[in-house]
Amino acid sequence: MPERERSPLNAARSLYVATALGAGLAGFGAVYVMAGGPDNASGARVRVAQAATPAALPSGPGQNAFSVGEMAAFVFRKEREVLPELPFVDAQGKTRTLKDWQGKVVLLNLWATWCAPCRKEMPGLDRLQAKLGSATFEVVAVSADRTGIPGAQKFFEQIKVERLGVYADPTIRIHSGLRAIGMPATLLIDAKGREIGRLVGPAEWDTPEAIKLIEAAIAEIGRG
Repeated sequence: MPERERSPLNAARSLYVATALGAGLAGFGAVYVMAGGPDNASGARVRVAQAATPAALPSGPGQNAFSVGEMAAFVFRKEREVLPELPFVDAQGKTRTLKDWQGKVVLLNLWATWCAPCRKEMPGLDRLQAKLGSATFEVVAVSADRTGIPGAQKFFEQIKVERLGVYADPTIRIHSGLRAIGMPATLLIDAKGREIGRLVGPAEWDTPEAIKLIEAAIAEIGRG
């Protein structure tokens, strides 16, 4: 059919095809879905973010993509080693060691009831456990304090910590056995019971920087 004789309907179809092709090229690499329901009657398209695979964790001290912001003081070990099985007790009086958490990534926090920075830091650890606590990750906060379990329980009640287990070592040997300096001291431990690295001093553990670090450690489980 001659160009001048094309119907308005055919012309509209041609315009639609050209527009769709252009949009497809421009949006390559992004995923979109049509949002349905009465609140989306206009048919607006919603972009769906694709989850990025966490980057591999570095080894050794120095500048890296993870030791930034609240994690600026986090120091990676050059070589990971299995930590010693230093005993502590839970709220039921049962003796525990880090081996009980093997297969999980653990954020081990050593603290004391007399430690003011620990009091400030602990709510963030509680929120972190709420966000990421699962079959593959747990915050294990151990009171290295002569007040033992009763002191740890009272401390948690005062600052309204609700999601962390209560653990204590009234002998305080766990602190020296892990060569921790000062309080608080926090060690990130992989699923094989090896120390990835540590941060000495307080930090906000539910910040994006901390979550990025921990999610990268969790991702290692999937990689074997």
